[in-house]
Amino acid sequence: MTAVLPARRLEELRRFSRRPALTPAPPGAVSLAMGEPDFPTPPPVVEAAVAALRAGDHHYADQKGLPELRAALAQRLPAYPGRTWSADDLLVTHGATGALAAAVLALVGPGDRVVIPEPAYSLYADLVVLAGGTVDFVPLGQDLHWDLDALAAALPGAAMVIFSNPSNPTGIVHHERELKALGDLLDGSGTLVVSDEAYHRLVYPGYEAISALAVESLRDRTVYVQTFSKTYAMTGWRVGYLTGPRAVVDAAAQVHRTLNGSVNTAVQRAALAALALPDDVVRTMVDTYRRRRELVTARLSGVRGLRLVPPEGAFYGFLHYEAGRPSQQVVRELAERKVLVRAGAEYGPSGEGHIRISFAAAEDDLRTGLDRIVGHLGVPGP
Repeated sequence: MTAVLPARRLEELRRFSRRPALTPAPPGAVSLAMGEPDFPTPPPVVEAAVAALRAGDHHYADQKGLPELRAALAQRLPAYPGRTWSADDLLVTHGATGALAAAVLALVGPGDRVVIPEPAYSLYADLVVLAGGTVDFVPLGQDLHWDLDALAAALPGAAMVIFSNPSNPTGIVHHERELKALGDLLDGSGTLVVSDEAYHRLVYPGYEAISALAVESLRDRTVYVQTFSKTYAMTGWRVGYLTGPRAVVDAAAQVHRTLNGSVNTAVQRAALAALALPDDVVRTMVDTYRRRRELVTARLSGVRGLRLVPPEGAFYGFLHYEAGRPSQQVVRELAERKVLVRAGAEYGPSGEGHIRISFAAAEDDLRTGLDRIVGHLGVPGP
């Protein structure tokens, strides 16, 4: 007899995940859909993994992560009076995805309400629903920064608030006064903050990414989530980590080892090598993203029917279009015109009427894709 899931549960599973499975661009098409650096992983990182395998690092690692990797990461966390970070304060995870899943599944239960300023990375809401919680979406302001009045109305009684900074999908960098304002709003509450800072090194001139851990009013309630994927072009290596209050880290570690077990040992050796890379390696990649950002903003500036808030960090543009069609339909139309993008509705209710463009793509592909987008969604002049 074949076992089947109850119809109600199947419907729940269909509803909670808005993220499509992405496939390589077909012949003749260009992809501006992937949130993935198009650079190769730096050679010293690859060589460290090879050396680890040849040296016999073939076995399980500590389930919280290699102690030496956790110790190295602890040294990089923001220091402040009264808190000394140690290896025991960190959990190495299967990418930031594993860190987010461990935190949410450990800390959110049935009926718990979680506030998510949106548009936001869709995994956040997916995980909350999977944990049995409820999502309270709070739309951003017109400038894609937080609407603090709307947050003030939503936060009382919330178990958690989740955001990314710099933001996927908007490319916004939430500045220090926003973070301090959030801390003020949470004063006296037990609400936890999950701050996904995967793009913290990818910030453009005139902007600065401040970690939630560096904000006094947030640091004791913050679960800090990080990954090697974006900074070091290590998406396929699947190494992330989290820190926060010790009880939270321990709870997340229990979930992570239950669902995932320990992270690949040789890959953790590679992550240690990534931490030792000179700053110029990362700076070169950021300079390339900066040039591409300028290309995107210049090409889309002044196009009737389209509006882009210039990205401040990460490698995304969240493009508003005036064509009165759902974003999923627009994505299908653009795919027919050989350019792949992501639907704004994937990122929350107020993402409708937008598409997300990734400029982690070669400049020739970027120019071709932007021309096809403008040709399809731009409004012709008089």
